[in-house]
Amino acid sequence: MADNAVKEGNTTVINVPEAVGVFDSLEAQQAAFYDLRAVGFHHSDISLLGSEKAIEQKLGKAYWRARDLEDDPKAPRAHFVSEEAMGELEGAIAGGFFFVGSFIAMAAMLTPASTLAASIAAIAIGGSPGAVLGTLLARRAGQHHKDYYAEQIRHGGILMWVRCRDKEREELAVRILKGHSGRDVHVHGWSE
Repeated sequence: MADNAVKEGNTTVINVPEAVGVFDSLEAQQAAFYDLRAVGFHHSDISLLGSEKAIEQKLGKAYWRARDLEDDPKAPRAHFVSEEAMGELEGAIAGGFFFVGSFIAMAAMLTPASTLAASIAAIAIGGSPGAVLGTLLARRAGQHHKDYYAEQIRHGGILMWVRCRDKEREELAVRILKGHSGRDVHVHGWSE
């Protein structure tokens, strides 16, 4: 374990300060994230509260409020996933299933005896069920992402932590969090 790390039960915290803020909307939290990245904070220095399932597993709490977990080193963390990244994931899921279905149909129909029209029809027919399945799975992934943020807001807001290596970075993180309507913005002397 590093010299600046302290073990607290199953959680290791390090003696590097961390700014924390609570956001009432995904848009405000996202804007703060992008501004933090723009001024040089690394993606791994920024974390969000884990899912409700992770909170229940780690803390055994079925009911929680954001303000109760702001300074809890045992609160599970998650990485930020942008709306753009979710759109790319949804596209990859839907497109991948369309491609697999089309490929199977194409492989079955592209024999020397098949005609071009029959092959195109087989690809379209084979790809359509895959595209439908892919679209349904993509929507499910997108809905899960939206539900995560809605759940956080229902419990008092979207928590975001920012690891700060020095006093100047602390002040910068606090200024950015507050500048995007972050509530209860403060710094504690440790980070996970």
